[in-house]
Amino acid sequence: MKLKNILIVVKDIDKSKKFYHDLFGLDSVCDNDGNMILTEGLVLQDERIWQNFLGKEIIPENNSCELYFETQDIKAFIEKLEALYPPVRYVNQLMTHSWGQKVVRFYDLDGNLIEVGTPV
Repeated sequence: MKLKNILIVVKDIDKSKKFYHDLFGLDSVCDNDGNMILTEGLVLQDERIWQNFLGKEIIPENNSCELYFETQDIKAFIEKLEALYPPVRYVNQLMTHSWGQKVVRFYDLDGNLIEVGTPV
């Protein structure tokens, strides 16, 4: 068995597709009307479809998981993030862990937690 995808719930697939393309270079692989697969295995699921399927409320910013990305130039990434998405909601501004890794945490447009760090 192998893990194929990670699914996150979004309010507006087109806005989220642009967000993940702008910041991480992810592109659409497959669009199934409310369920879009991006490169690297990230799936965007329309909130209404997901809520209807589960029959439960969607809770943004629940902080129970995060998407993790790495970059060599984290300062350039933060500059791009703030230029393209100025109302970014940070969880942690740029910080350095005790082991030397620099990281930043923030929410995407729908409250999904993202961490971007330098390679360990």
